[in-house]
Amino acid sequence: MSTSTTPAGEAPLQFVDPRRFKANSQVAVDDPHLRRSFRSAMDFLQVKRAAHFGDASAFDTLRQVGEAIRQYSLSRLPDLLERLEQRLVERGVQVHWASTPDEANAIFLAIARRHAATRMIKGKSMVSEEIELNHRMAEQGVSCLETDLGEYIVQLAGERPSHIIMPAIHKTKEQIGQLFAEHIPGTPYTDDVDTLVAIGRRTLRDEYRDAKIGVSGVNFMVADTGSLVLVENEGNGRMCTGVPEVHIAITGIEKVVESLEHVLPLFSLLTRSATGQAVTTYLNVITGPRRPGELDGPRELHLVLLDNGRTQAWRDADFRPTLQCIRCGACMNHCPVYARIGGLAYGTTYPGPIGAIISPHLLGLEPTRDLPTASSLCGACSEVCPVGIPIPDLLIQLRRASKHDVDPGRLPLAGQGSAKSGLEALAWRGWAWLNEHPRLYRLALACARPLRSLMPGWQGGWTVHRTPLRVARRGLRERLAERETAR
Repeated sequence: MSTSTTPAGEAPLQFVDPRRFKANSQVAVDDPHLRRSFRSAMDFLQVKRAAHFGDASAFDTLRQVGEAIRQYSLSRLPDLLERLEQRLVERGVQVHWASTPDEANAIFLAIARRHAATRMIKGKSMVSEEIELNHRMAEQGVSCLETDLGEYIVQLAGERPSHIIMPAIHKTKEQIGQLFAEHIPGTPYTDDVDTLVAIGRRTLRDEYRDAKIGVSGVNFMVADTGSLVLVENEGNGRMCTGVPEVHIAITGIEKVVESLEHVLPLFSLLTRSATGQAVTTYLNVITGPRRPGELDGPRELHLVLLDNGRTQAWRDADFRPTLQCIRCGACMNHCPVYARIGGLAYGTTYPGPIGAIISPHLLGLEPTRDLPTASSLCGACSEVCPVGIPIPDLLIQLRRASKHDVDPGRLPLAGQGSAKSGLEALAWRGWAWLNEHPRLYRLALACARPLRSLMPGWQGGWTVHRTPLRVARRGLRERLAERETAR
């Protein structure tokens, strides 16, 4: 069965540049429909999560376990990766290392060429989005078809996922019905959710059988057993990894843990934090390709391990907690900024709070320097993070890194100091100097007060949503002195 889906790469991409984040955010804020949709979805997800973490002390205990596992795994990352590779190779898995998205895409293309494959069928994988696999393969004549229903919808729309767990959360049922009617032959318009799900399932079913290569992500890699663990709800991941003759899994190097015992608490934290489920429908543990005598599974299994800036975060003890993330999306669901602008405004694979702290390592600080500022630092993201990532602290560090040169004795981040302003630095040095000389500080205030009416009405970003700053008529010292006199 052939569908007329439009794999990305054959149509103009509607991806946005993270450099346009502020402009994109304004457009999103001005869209009342988008704001209502996201507010409703975020409220729903928050309630579902809260129902599974009703006991705060139990959650804190489990979170401490998850955080300890992730910190332990990262502290031994090089050793665990070497052990993982050894175990995988022993089980017949071909392991590939990629430093950049280009290297990762070259590996995929080489495997496709070797098998004369012109079609890949894909389960959900944010890392494949990170390397823009669909579009890079399309340029070489190899189409990639998404089978996760949300990913399939945004692929038809030519968009990025707007959420790492629910890619099409920004789409209404009416918009999805219109997409299906336009792109799937013989499909009449409907906005009935059950009917739309059935259409997607029916359209994709035969694609599993016909594709030579199946692609998936990986939630956890187990070094001791050489196992790849995939968590999913739709069953498409199991089909992509088991039906085609060749399975290619791709993931970031930070996803490794030491043993299967370490997976269990992380799995419990992931499912309840992400979708408010005690367990997901499917938990797949893959340990090698099809063995002699087995009837199911791929005959060839590849694992692509992607760096793409992760070692930059890992080498710095201050930024290493960024890599603890298990991609549950809870920080997005509780973020007041994300709830108002959605994911597409960020222009990055990972939006929201987690995107604001990891994207500067993946893409560099220069194109992403505005993302760490897209936070009220309310701490909601850190409170719900199931593995204890101190997101507000990391945001502050990235803000500083974008505006200042690297401190002596430390390695610079890519794009370090790209937002540095000589005028701003001069202003702060002047402010610091005045505060170090109290008499001059009081003299400056005395001279400024008569001129307070001359303060400009426009004061940069401050006055976009705030009234202009003016020197007070009376200082704090004077007010306190008056209060003491009144007593």
